[in-house]
Amino acid sequence: MIIFFADSDKVELSEKLKKWVQLVREILPGGEWWKLSSEEVEDVISAKPVTVWRALKKMWELISQDRWVIFTAFVALIVTALSEISIPHYLTASIFSAKSSTIALFHQNVRLWFCCASLQEYAVRVAPFGTLMSAPLILSLLPNLQWCARLLVWDCKYDPGQATEGKIILYSSSSVGGLTSRLGSDCQQVSRVIGNDLNLIMRNVLQGSGALIYLLILSLPLGLCVLVICISLSTIMLIYGQYQKKSAKLIQEFTASANDVAQETLSLMRTVRVYGTEKQELGRYKQWLDKLAGISLRQSAAYGFWNFSFNILYHSTQVIAVLIGGMSILSGHITAEQLTKFILYSEWLIYSTWWVGDNLSSLMQSIGASEKVFNLVDLSSSDQFTVKGLKLQKLMGRIEFVDISFHYPSRKEVPVLQHFNLTVPPGEVVAIVGLSGSGKSTVVNLLLRLYEPTNGEILIDGYPMKELNVRWLRERIGYVGQEPRLFRMDISSNIKYGCPRDVSQQDVEWAAKQAFAHDFISSLPNGYQTLVDDDLLSGGQKQRIAIARAILRDPSILILDEATSALDAESEHNVKVEMIYLCK
Repeated sequence: MIIFFADSDKVELSEKLKKWVQLVREILPGGEWWKLSSEEVEDVISAKPVTVWRALKKMWELISQDRWVIFTAFVALIVTALSEISIPHYLTASIFSAKSSTIALFHQNVRLWFCCASLQEYAVRVAPFGTLMSAPLILSLLPNLQWCARLLVWDCKYDPGQATEGKIILYSSSSVGGLTSRLGSDCQQVSRVIGNDLNLIMRNVLQGSGALIYLLILSLPLGLCVLVICISLSTIMLIYGQYQKKSAKLIQEFTASANDVAQETLSLMRTVRVYGTEKQELGRYKQWLDKLAGISLRQSAAYGFWNFSFNILYHSTQVIAVLIGGMSILSGHITAEQLTKFILYSEWLIYSTWWVGDNLSSLMQSIGASEKVFNLVDLSSSDQFTVKGLKLQKLMGRIEFVDISFHYPSRKEVPVLQHFNLTVPPGEVVAIVGLSGSGKSTVVNLLLRLYEPTNGEILIDGYPMKELNVRWLRERIGYVGQEPRLFRMDISSNIKYGCPRDVSQQDVEWAAKQAFAHDFISSLPNGYQTLVDDDLLSGGQKQRIAIARAILRDPSILILDEATSALDAESEHNVKVEMIYLCK
């Protein structure tokens, strides 16, 4: 039976072969499938690339007050690592001395082996029975460095200069989901550098170096063969570590972006439901998860290649040890005891190299995750909080804008104010009117020192505002914005929020009455103790609470930025009349 292939079948078969060849080329190491592109990552805060040394230096600075813990732990690490590397020698010597019936030598080797093992493992149990064992107790407790790791996480998360006193551009140009991701998972990832990675890397480097020196002394040819294999492993390890660093950086970016989408969607769920965009938002979230899964798949594949390379080189070491070592025994160059020690120490060296590579890849992942964390930590606190500033005996409230020009840091090419001048005498009510986007809210932001003018200066009672203590000044300013926000706490606490003096419940209720908020608050089930947040009250109700908050401060300067836009006409008129009366 003869089968003839048509030209179309040949073409189809050829196309399939080309696709398979292309697929194989892409998935082999160095192919297109392995390339990691960060072009699609959108993040306004540009992170300076972090090297291993820069990361370690920064961590050293963060735990400056607890360096004695690090020093003690690493001293303990050195002692335990060197004691552990002696165990194979005395274990082998004990076995072969027992075989040769040399009882005295056997007992001596067993005692030495037991001492090394006790120093490493059993010091905690015997420590309470004598003061001399207090040092081994510390040696056994501290090498894992978990305490140091917790201190590092605390310093990264709770550095007050970066958490709440950073420049306002950080919060206006970065998403909340991204920032919370940095403070959460990224800080935990960075803590692994000291708590796990650096600990195991140093431990295995010490043990591997000791094993290599022992092997070279035992048999130079065999030792050099193992050294070549370790160098090959180290080369693969460095390539793998760099790949893991970049992939870890992308994972942190994609995770932060996914968190941002989820937080935004959940916080705007009413809008999502009204416009019927549930599937669209789910698609946005799934898009980031798919990217995250793709990077994770590449990470797993790279780890598989690393393990595959290790197993090949590890078994090559065993083959070399048996072949060359066996021939050396037959020729009388080494003994069976020496070959046994060589095999044990060569395996120790290879596994130490593997552990260094494995933890170095984890270290690179942590360094990749640390780029944005350290970028946030490196952001200097706003000058407002680092300069003491003047505190006037009494704030009269005279405000002068002198030749002010301003543009927002994220839109430098768009000027918002140019050569703006304004004088407000004490006790005077001034209304700033203009088209939407003309800079009315910008004037308010500059007066609150949320931003600094590009040119010109603002004077308060004749003093440049930059020279005044910002906390002191803000304590004397009452502010109600266009969209006031409420904290998740009871109404009374929301009204008292930020008040620079101790106030009673009667003061709170008085302020609420002046803002015409007392009636609706009293009608709530728990009155002033009702737990509220941004979603439980209407816009007008939130504005009244915000106005009450400003009144309670008894400010020298009162700023209202469309503070009654959500009120009905009658309520707006009553509030304005009351505010004018209070300002006199």
